[in-house]
Amino acid sequence: MPRSLDGLVLAPVADQAPGQVGTRTRFTYHEKDGEIWAEYAGGDVVRGHLVGTRDGDRLDFRYVQLKPDGTTSSGHCVSTVVELPDGRVRLDETWEWESQDGSGTSVVEQLTEHAP
Repeated sequence: MPRSLDGLVLAPVADQAPGQVGTRTRFTYHEKDGEIWAEYAGGDVVRGHLVGTRDGDRLDFRYVQLKPDGTTSSGHCVSTVVELPDGRVRLDETWEWESQDGSGTSVVEQLTEHAP
């Protein structure tokens, strides 16, 4: 199994549509006994949470987030954990909104200790 996500901070490598996560969003992951969860915020997201499970290199989770206008949105995501050549972790994500129309793919990568 690839290394644990516990305590890692990840960020998207590209912006999504307005009102969604973007390069200024930071995810702090936690992992224990096949469970994963994270808090996230930044950019167009005031506060977000995700919770789900991990099986090998596959994550399956639901997410919910609060936007600056006070609205909330939620969805489902399946991610593949990839270890990069430099030792950092990347998540290749396929997501779909459940509270609104829309779906897509995204990539988040572990930040180095020197990244903002």
